[in-house]
Amino acid sequence: MAEHSVNQGRRRFLTATTTVVGGVGAAFLAAPFLKSWQPSARAQAAGAPVQIDISKLEQGQLIIMSWRGLPVWVFRRSPEMLQALPTLDGNLRDPQSRNTDQQPVYAANPHRAIRPEIAVYVGICTHLGCSPTFVPELTPQPFDADWKGGFFCPCHKSRFDLAGRVYSGVPAPTNLPVPPHRFISDTLIEVGVDPEGAA
Repeated sequence: MAEHSVNQGRRRFLTATTTVVGGVGAAFLAAPFLKSWQPSARAQAAGAPVQIDISKLEQGQLIIMSWRGLPVWVFRRSPEMLQALPTLDGNLRDPQSRNTDQQPVYAANPHRAIRPEIAVYVGICTHLGCSPTFVPELTPQPFDADWKGGFFCPCHKSRFDLAGRVYSGVPAPTNLPVPPHRFISDTLIEVGVDPEGAA
């Protein structure tokens, strides 16, 4: 009967080498999969904050921009428009912006804005995703004899005031969303970023 001696040193060397080679191989195999989970540059750009110059935005004017594939409305309210807002509270479903899902804390105020004269809302009806029409005139309209400016969705007759607050008794269930945004300067807004220090 032949005796076989075990070379413990060689066994440890082979075990360590196999472990190292296996680990490196697994890392090379996993790298492409891990990389595929990262968002592409195009996807990252689509979700990136966007800036808008409001230096030429006059009272009653609206600018539409795109952020994350959503239309974002930016418009400047006149003093008359701001004065009309409190008179509508009794006609609205959530005049005090109690639904905290619809605006950041810094926009939970009567104007739903950082600066009362500048409004920033996502321009999609909260009913079925239509894009309401901007009707800034403070005059009677065919769809509302007491109209004081706002947004009207002709698809299902939902109405929102100039603070993006939804009227009672219409299909839309909630106010228009206010996206995160901040003022970089008096004339430049960045959408997609909260103001410094905001929760």
